Amino acid sequence: MTEDSPLLELDDEFVQDPYAVYAKLGAEGSAHRVRMPPGVPMCAGQPVWLITGYEAVRAALADTRLSTDISRLDGLFARNAPDSGRRAGFSPAIASHMLNSDPPDHTRLRKLVSKSFTGRAVEKLRPEIERITGGLVDALPDGEPVDFLDAFAFPLPIRVICLLLGVPVEEQENFKSWSKALVSGDSPEAAATATTEVVEYIGALTERKRRAPTDDVLSALVAAHDADDEMTETELVSSAYLLFVAGFETTLNALGNGVLHLLRDPGQWEALRADRSLLPGAVEEFLRVESPLKHASFRCATRDLTVDGTQIPAGDFVLLAIASANRDARRFGDPHTLDVRRPADGGQLAFGHGIHHCLGAPLARLELRIAFDALLDAFPAMSLAADPGELRWRTSTIIRGLHSLPVRLNRR
Repeated sequence: MTEDSPLLELDDEFVQDPYAVYAKLGAEGSAHRVRMPPGVPMCAGQPVWLITGYEAVRAALADTRLSTDISRLDGLFARNAPDSGRRAGFSPAIASHMLNSDPPDHTRLRKLVSKSFTGRAVEKLRPEIERITGGLVDALPDGEPVDFLDAFAFPLPIRVICLLLGVPVEEQENFKSWSKALVSGDSPEAAATATTEVVEYIGALTERKRRAPTDDVLSALVAAHDADDEMTETELVSSAYLLFVAGFETTLNALGNGVLHLLRDPGQWEALRADRSLLPGAVEEFLRVESPLKHASFRCATRDLTVDGTQIPAGDFVLLAIASANRDARRFGDPHTLDVRRPADGGQLAFGHGIHHCLGAPLARLELRIAFDALLDAFPAMSLAADPGELRWRTSTIIRGLHSLPVRLNRR
């Protein structure tokens, strides 16, 4: 690409099939100047650097010259969207959390919640996750078309994360609409409204936890704020919001994407039904072949850096294409094909790498294994109830997930 060439726009064609774009760009190197589409809040029309390919993305995820700090990013967003209401989805009121911070703040904030997401702590949740999963499976209709996302893939992770955080069951549905408004970026007005509602709700919920603490993560965060002064009020609200959204968006999309790929290749479904020892590796394969996050969160170059011979100036936006890395033919053989027998030690990057590696990865993996095990038992003849070519992917810079996934559930 020459200096005068028009920048490739990450438009709806890219949203629906990013892999074709990654393949085209990958032939030219690992660092590419592209343009965000006009409708994306905060960075509409903004040139960004898109990093593709496994080695380059993995290295960039751990590169300390690429900052996720909210103050740096909000300043860059403000150049393109001076109206703060149009960048509500990235408002410091809900975005001042560990994912949008650098050390030492990142270290401090991550430490406050990390003990609740260790493998041992997560394993204690297994009986409750199995109970929730079983109830959802039992409620699914036999033989009738149903939207798998609405009927199963959304309620499972939201109930689990709300159990962990201590959110009453009757209040959990709010997070579906809030997440859609804030993550999709379809409407700045809807995002602004959702931001206000999230801040008000979490503020009220933390007050309830303050008066009557329970054994949950949110009560522990309130205690850290009140007793030890380890986080500000804004950090408390933002951290709670991050855990709510990150706690179900990844698992929601991994469930939907995994089912889609399995049902497009019934032989893979049958292989899992016949041999459940393949399931842990299959979960890694679902995460690899259709990563629930196609890009990592926005980063800003704090210094000039060179990626694969291309210089990225300080102050520029950078996006890291996780989905490109996970389908890099130099790392994974036959990368566009789901293979539940593929060795699980390939190092897929769906959960990131470096200090921002997803804290909830053990929980997501456990939920996915339990969910697919239950679905394989209950619906041996599950099938798609729509032409795969008619399915639409959600408009999002970060998320890789479907709007809906019609399936027909056949129990026996």
